Amino acid sequence: MDNLLYYLKPDEMDPFYLFWAKQALISVCIIAVFYLLSRLLQVLIAKIGTRLCAATETDLDDRILARVSGPAMLLVNCAGLYLAIKRLPLHDKVGIAAAGLLFVVNITILTVIAYRALDELLRAYGARVAGAEVSRQIMPLVEKLCTIFLVVTALIITLKHFNYDILSLVTALGVGSLAIGLAAKDTLANMVSGFTLMIDRPFRIGDRIQLGAQVGDVIDIGLRSTKIKGADNTFLIIPNSELCNSTLVNMAFPDVRVKGRVNIGIGYECDVARAKDLMVQTALSVPDVLNEPKPEAFFMNFGDSSLNLSLFFWVADYTHTVAATDQINGALLQCFQDNGITIPYPTRTVIHEKDTNNAPQD
Repeated sequence: MDNLLYYLKPDEMDPFYLFWAKQALISVCIIAVFYLLSRLLQVLIAKIGTRLCAATETDLDDRILARVSGPAMLLVNCAGLYLAIKRLPLHDKVGIAAAGLLFVVNITILTVIAYRALDELLRAYGARVAGAEVSRQIMPLVEKLCTIFLVVTALIITLKHFNYDILSLVTALGVGSLAIGLAAKDTLANMVSGFTLMIDRPFRIGDRIQLGAQVGDVIDIGLRSTKIKGADNTFLIIPNSELCNSTLVNMAFPDVRVKGRVNIGIGYECDVARAKDLMVQTALSVPDVLNEPKPEAFFMNFGDSSLNLSLFFWVADYTHTVAATDQINGALLQCFQDNGITIPYPTRTVIHEKDTNNAPQD
């Protein structure tokens, strides 16, 4: 065996064709060994890796393994080809070009493997953690940013391998990013606020929110602005930075139930307890009003010309509040009329007094 290795070992004293034949044979052996390693890796992935992934509760590792197994075997073969060509006594320019080309191919395969694994991780996050709606809006942008990061990283590694000065490139990128950031600071602020709204989720698409005097349903949450459809069918576009810095009311959170209120005044001569019972019974007769929590009526204060009462009730959906209030008001008016409960209107008594000392005498 030692004699065989001795004869196969390249020697500078060998004839040209014999020297090259030995070098080529060793390179072929290297390629064959790495090919066998790739097949061994395929068997390990198919048997051991699949079993390990099947033992977990999630299918994320199964999807990652299925997507990276092919490029991983190709990477092993290309690594063997890179070592085989690199050791051949080629001309300097030819050797550097061939080895450099294979190095670029290997870096590309590594980038593809990293991208596929990261893509599955982002999909799992979007589907299970962030929700379908956030995944639809934010995940494509995140995937693009991650892709740009991987490509730039691969480019820097490649340039470093070929002894290019990457410090100037990084400095130029930093200065360019700073200039872009200063020029588009408002847009970037809205984009960051858009990320905050999508992750923090103070409201969702379809929720009805109140922002100051504006009330409307959220139609879309974009990276720069949020679109709201008002109750009067108007379309309101609000920059995300304003939404993040404003106090708003989400009528659909934590659920779509909402508490309504009806204020009414009765005459001072009326029975308050009887009026309160009638208000509760009237509210329960309205289909949109929930029985639980039960409607409640309270004597709030003494008015100038009436005793002021308030009725509180719950509806199953905030979109039915106006209709339920209308039905309760109409039913209360009829109920009070049928039961002798008066609803007074404001009155004012003006008394004129005559000054007998200064008044003109007839």
